[in-house]
Amino acid sequence: MLEHVPEWLGRALKGVRAGADKLVIADASLGAGFAAIRLHSPAFADGGRIPDRFTADGAGLSPPLLWDNVPDETRSIALIVEDPDAPAPQPFVHAVAFDIDPGERALAEGAIGEDASFGVGRNSFGNDEWLPPDPPTGHGEHRYAFQLFALSAPVDPGDDPGRKALVEAMAGKVLAAGLLTGTYARGEPAPLQRGGAAVPAR
Repeated sequence: MLEHVPEWLGRALKGVRAGADKLVIADASLGAGFAAIRLHSPAFADGGRIPDRFTADGAGLSPPLLWDNVPDETRSIALIVEDPDAPAPQPFVHAVAFDIDPGERALAEGAIGEDASFGVGRNSFGNDEWLPPDPPTGHGEHRYAFQLFALSAPVDPGDDPGRKALVEAMAGKVLAAGLLTGTYARGEPAPLQRGGAAVPAR
């Protein structure tokens, strides 16, 4: 959809970004001082460019993810993917997933969809699916924050939940969290090397 935004408009909005301080993982309501999950992907490095296959310029599949260092007392896992560089007041939500089996240590390519074995909530376009990266042409590089949460109990975010409902359901239950950042841009060359999204200290 956003590929149809004129390049001149994308460039004009280049300085308008939601901000990494508004990511779920920086939300004070989830608590502080929890353990770190090691989250990574065989498809791209932390801070690296997300391959076209997983974006709106390709097949639009959700990328494969792997994780470890999950606390033994974990009873459920949740994943929220956001774009803090969206030209909007809040980050764009690209995926909301919950009730992932606590014994799982991976999501396969394309796992976030209608045939998922876990709950899938609404993205920013109101659909229960993976919203592939689709930044406006000329707006510059966008970061996509894959945020994984190990929870002390299963959550009940209600029917067809969005980001807000899931965050409220997770409050007080987060044992550990992991962050993986991928990047994507249109209308300019990909950077040779970049670091991941910085999360404010709390």
